[in-house]
Amino acid sequence: MMTSRAAGRNAAAAIDRRTFLGRSLAGAVAGGLGAPLLGRAPAALASAPSRPATPCGVAAGDVGAGRAVIWSRTDRPARMFVEYATTERFAAARRVPGPAALDGSDYTARVVLAGLPDGQRIFYRVLFQDLADLRVWSRPEHGSFATPPGPGTARDVTLAWSADTVGQGWGINPDWGGLRLYETMLKAHPDVFVHCGDTIYADGPLRPEVTLDDGGVWRNVVTPAKATVAETLDDFRGNYQYNLLDEHMRRFNAAVAQVVIWDDHEVRDNWDPARRFDGDERSRVRSAALLAARGRQAFFEYNPLPLLSDDPERIHRAVRYGEALEVFALDLRSHRGPATRNRQATPSDATRLLGAGQLAWLEARLAASRATWKVVACDQPIGLVVRDGPLHHEAVANGDDGPPLGRELEIAGLLRFIRDRRIRNVVWITGDVHYCAAHQYDPSRARFTEFDPFWEFVAGPLNAGTLGPNELDGTFGPEVRFTGIPPGMKPNRPPSEGLQFFGTLTIDGRRHALTARLHDLSGRTLFGVELAPR
Repeated sequence: MMTSRAAGRNAAAAIDRRTFLGRSLAGAVAGGLGAPLLGRAPAALASAPSRPATPCGVAAGDVGAGRAVIWSRTDRPARMFVEYATTERFAAARRVPGPAALDGSDYTARVVLAGLPDGQRIFYRVLFQDLADLRVWSRPEHGSFATPPGPGTARDVTLAWSADTVGQGWGINPDWGGLRLYETMLKAHPDVFVHCGDTIYADGPLRPEVTLDDGGVWRNVVTPAKATVAETLDDFRGNYQYNLLDEHMRRFNAAVAQVVIWDDHEVRDNWDPARRFDGDERSRVRSAALLAARGRQAFFEYNPLPLLSDDPERIHRAVRYGEALEVFALDLRSHRGPATRNRQATPSDATRLLGAGQLAWLEARLAASRATWKVVACDQPIGLVVRDGPLHHEAVANGDDGPPLGRELEIAGLLRFIRDRRIRNVVWITGDVHYCAAHQYDPSRARFTEFDPFWEFVAGPLNAGTLGPNELDGTFGPEVRFTGIPPGMKPNRPPSEGLQFFGTLTIDGRRHALTARLHDLSGRTLFGVELAPR
């Protein structure tokens, strides 16, 4: 339970964030800040009809170890600048010049802030300087994020997560209020948000209207990019631009640091690098590798991702957030083998899921971690059966309840490594299956027994069709402790039925106990469990 002192600190932080959002929106409308550290724009330019715009807002990503990635997008060739401070008044603000946003990146850009203080709310504003006329500046676009608490600081930390944005034909419906779960999550005041994949549905065109079961009509905003299956780089970019039309998502991005991974719908349903879509008549591009190259470029352009020095296209990474939390963000798409019956008895290229390189990296980083809680953020669940057609399997489980086979072999080796190296307090969070659930894995129930008990928490969708529940595979001894959808539910429930879910993990600043909760669209807690650190 939260202490009264910690609750007071968190409430104060929440008030600061709400005040910041209100003031920043008002400031953006007034436009009086100009380019503060560069001097005010001349009066003649203050009313100029054509400033660089920031139509997609701002976002901060991978905050930790004194660093943060700041992202934004403009509408023309312009240079990005970020000004930041520890107060809303921007007293003693620092300015960091960034790269030129050009058409090659669809006018997106990012700046890395370094040397950030621990335990502070960082207020920042993004400006773009028009490269065609250096006198012309955009209006400032404001954001903020919380840096991790410093050593010995007794501050609660909350991580939120979910997955699946604008899927199964359910897009932005202004009549219903847009992508409302983002506003609900903002009210939970998380320090960090992990998007567990399906950040877009590049293969999910929208129709202007969808008739509901009760005869009502769901009305989608539809843009050219959302009227067809994505094939070109601009199609993929247009899917991200579509989601960022929503004011709830932009407000959330401006107030909460993110860790973003991908799954399949950033490219095409159930893709793997070797797959071809010869039977898909919706598009002319058949090669998953070509679609994935375009989808990956757009994914990096439109998310606050770090460009890692060893591999600028690498998605898997670890983000340390203070003494209590480290997030291990995985990529189960880039290195996997093809979908099969998933029954191979020995490891091979056909059983790859993380791949040897990522698996070795994960084991080494887990073993080296000194964080109390190691949170593995994964785009697919371990024990739920996810099928690819009637015979093949898309995720880890193969549905036979027997000893590890196929892709289960990698997970078995990882779980054995965690046990043998005595790596404590590992929790898995995931999405993909379009409902929320809590699973507890225990070797006493399992066919494979060489592991320590652990929990897996599932949440989503953010704004997509509600599905499930999926069949459970007994290989690793999972037990369903909670499922957040009614039995016998008709599939593809619209967001308007309220079955949209997110999860939170709150680590107590004094005891370092972790409380996992699952929430619905209203923010109501459906399930909760406290886990003591070992």
